[in-house]
Formats: sequence, structure tokens, C-alpha cells
Amino acid sequence: MNFTAILRRPRLSAFALLLATLPALAQPQKSSQDQLPEMGTAAQAALSLEDESQIGRMVMRNLREAGMVLDDPEVHEYIQSLGLRLSSLAQDGNRNFNFFVVRDPAINAFALPGGYVGIHSGLMLETRNESELAGVLAHEVAHVTQRHIARGLEAQSRANLMATAAMLAAILVGAAGGGSSDVTMGAITAAQNMAAQASINFTRDNEYEADRIGIGVLASAGFDPNAMPAFFDTMFRRTQLGPDRVPELLRTHPVTSNRIAESKDRALQYPPVNPKESLSYALMKERIRVLLFTRNGDPRDYYRALGENEADLSLAQTYGRGLSHLYGNEADKAVVTFMRLRQQYPEVMAFHTALGQAQLATGRTQEALGTLEHALELAPRNVPVTVRYGEALLQAGRAKRAHEVLLDLFNNVPPTQEQIRLTAMAANAAGDVADAYSYMAEYHLMGGDLMLAINQLELALSVPSITDQQRAKFVARLKEVREWLPKERNRSKKPPDGQAPDGQRSPDSPGSPGLVRDDLP
Repeated sequence: MNFTAILRRPRLSAFALLLATLPALAQPQKSSQDQLPEMGTAAQAALSLEDESQIGRMVMRNLREAGMVLDDPEVHEYIQSLGLRLSSLAQDGNRNFNFFVVRDPAINAFALPGGYVGIHSGLMLETRNESELAGVLAHEVAHVTQRHIARGLEAQSRANLMATAAMLAAILVGAAGGGSSDVTMGAITAAQNMAAQASINFTRDNEYEADRIGIGVLASAGFDPNAMPAFFDTMFRRTQLGPDRVPELLRTHPVTSNRIAESKDRALQYPPVNPKESLSYALMKERIRVLLFTRNGDPRDYYRALGENEADLSLAQTYGRGLSHLYGNEADKAVVTFMRLRQQYPEVMAFHTALGQAQLATGRTQEALGTLEHALELAPRNVPVTVRYGEALLQAGRAKRAHEVLLDLFNNVPPTQEQIRLTAMAANAAGDVADAYSYMAEYHLMGGDLMLAINQLELALSVPSITDQQRAKFVARLKEVREWLPKERNRSKKPPDGQAPDGQRSPDSPGSPGLVRDDLP
């Protein structure tokens, strides 16, 4: 199959400007009440929930293309589960949340429109327990549920609203595939300059409100409510070491002694909690540590410094050392470590998937398949286990089975973008080309790129061997996606040459299917 590279590469500078602009726009009017604005207010009119989602997807696409998202199944499963545990208590289910880890050693976290919450890998390594990590997540969740960006628009002048509207239009059009990056950058810059001064008076209110709500969520979820002020207090003490040692978290989330004191007082209003130490938290910290090291040094050196004997290491550190062998081209040693860990703790799925990875790395493909098949029996539709099993099946040349397993997961568990991409790869390898195109359409939809999604659906419809059921499904999805385009583009949209208005190609139309090379390596 011939592949054609058609992915656009938006300029990272535009993304950087957007990140700089969003905090400036995310400022509510001063209020002591933790209440959302009613429907029909200026906040709602200025920025709808769908607008927020579209902006969030656009930013996520830029993050992924910059290689900043840590797309690791085990890490993502953990942070998403923890985040959803908190967000389910902070809202009434009217929005979806997506939690992810940013591949960056900086100590920082941020919330994006549309429920996207990013935790820098450096921050996760800096936390001392799961309650501290949960405290940061709860704070960011509160920024989203309180709609601090939309509410900020309510506090801006009319002139500023116009500039902001221009910025949003540029972002939304660009995300749909037709915007100029220069125009987008110009609109963002203008909005940033006009909103900067007006935002100063509201920044503190945002943070206080997020603290209040976040601590309540933290306590409701069974975590220590004192963990949030404790972590911010630890970060604040670093400011005494000089401006160069100030954590990035305090630059994006300004902290004062008064704010810390207030959050401590609020935490004391809740019953004391002594949550059980989380093994998953400890394991994922070590996994992130190793994955960061693989780009900037040898992770084996770190674990050698901890001690030569396993008796000197915690269970999580033993897991980390095993991973350091796996990613340090010593997979045979990793197999020995993970085999022992799996035997001792068969209920921990991370040990099963690590063993499967190590066996694959040593060329013991059949053993890896057996390991992961057993894990699936213990934990059906577990996302990391299923993904690793799918990878092993592809490596073993069993693409059809890989497609079946991954599709079952796709249909029953909300997928990640990388999971969708792997499913497309399996379908393509199995010869299910039309389905592969349709999966890639979903991949691009999740990333906010409507035009590439339309392109993939049109390619799916061009496959001669598709069934009537597939054709009906693809046509319906294509119609739905086109309706999401900005009205101007939708009105001007013409069917491709040789294609009927309903998305079907005429039998004699030219064109050979091919997945995007940048999509399927």
C-alpha cells in the first residue's frame, strides 16, 4: 500500500502564544460563592461548552505533535482513573474530562478548555504521596468546572471581547483545517495584549476558588484534604532559595502565605483522613522516572545508586529497576525481575504487562503472548493489558486477532488517541483497509482535526470491497462530521471529483486507498 504524507504541522509558536493567552482570559469576577454562572449569561454566550472542547482538542493536537504527551498505556490508565475519581465528584456529568501526563521535568500542571488536564512528569515525581498528586488534580478540575475561561470573558470590556472573539474564531477555523497559522498567531497576540492588564485583578480569585472547591473534592474522594495546602506550602518554601529555584507551578498558580493559610484552615474543616498508601501511584512514579531518563541519560545509573541488592529497594523501586533494564537493552535481566514480581503479586497488572514487554524484547514472542493472555483472563478489557496484547499479536503476525481484540476494547472502553491509532494499524495489517480509514477518522476527530477526519472517511468510502453496512455507517459519520464544520466552509464544501453527494464514489472513479504515513508508522 502506498502512503501519502498529508498531515499539517502547525507552528509551535502559535501554541505557545495560546498557552500564554489562556490564563489571561481565565479570570472570573470577584465572588465568594462557588457557583457557576447561569445559562444565558455573558459567559455562556461568549464561549459555549462545545467551543471549549474544540479549543482543548486543538491544543492537545499541538502538544502531541510537539512530542510532549507521554503516550504510555500504563501511565495514562493510572492518571485517567485517578482524575475521573475526582472529577466525578466535582460535576454533574455534563462534561468529559481527559487527564494526561506531559513529558516535561518542570513542576507544573494546567487545565485547558474542554476538560483537558495536564500534569507535568516533574510534578508527579515531586509529590510525596497520592493525596498530594490528587490535590493538584482536584485544583485543576475546579478550574474547569468553574469555567474560569468563559467567566473571564464576562469580566472583559467590549473591545476586549471583540479581540477575544477574533482569537477564538481563528483558533476554531484553524482547528477545522482551514485557518492560516499567521492569522491565528496574530489574533492570539492581539487578544493577549489587550487582556493582560485586565486579568491582573482576577488571578487571585481564580486560585482561591479552585482551592476551595478542590479541597472539598479531595476530601469527598477519600484523600487527605491537608495534602493540597501541604504541597503548595512545600513549593512556596522553595521561593526562599531565589528566583531561579521557583517551581513553575508557582509562576502559573501564584501562591501567597495568606492563600496557603486559608487553604489550611479550610482543610481542617474536614475529618482527618489517613489514606492507604497506593501501590499504583508508587509504581507509576517509577515508570515515569525511567521513561524520562531514557531521553536524558541511563536510568540504570539511578537505581545502581540506590543499592546493588533488591533488599535495599522498595517494591516500586524494584519495578523501576526492572524497567531500567528493559529500556537499557538488558531485557533478559528485566524478564527475571518481572517474572519474580508477577509470581509474588499476581493481582498487579503492571507486572504482567512489563513481563510481556520484556519477553517481546528478547524475541520470546510466544511466551509474551501467553503472559498477556493470562493477564487478560485475570482482568478482561484492562486497557494496558489489552494494548500490550495487541502489540504482541501484531509482532507475532496475527493481525486479524489483534484487530478483533483491540476493536472489542474500542467498542467497550472510551479509547485514547494512541489506542485508536493502534487499532487502525491492526486493521490495516489485517487487510481491513476501510475500517482502518474509519478508525483514523476517529483518531483525527479526537485531535480536533475535522478536515483530516473527513479525508479518512472519504478514503474509507473509496475502498471497492466495503459492505453495504460499512458504507451506510461511513456515510452517516461523514455527514455528521461535515455538520460540525464552520457554516461558511460547510456551505462551500463540494463533493470530491467522482463522488456522489452522499459520500459514495462512482464505480469508475480513480483513486487508491492509503493511510497517512505520519499516522501509521
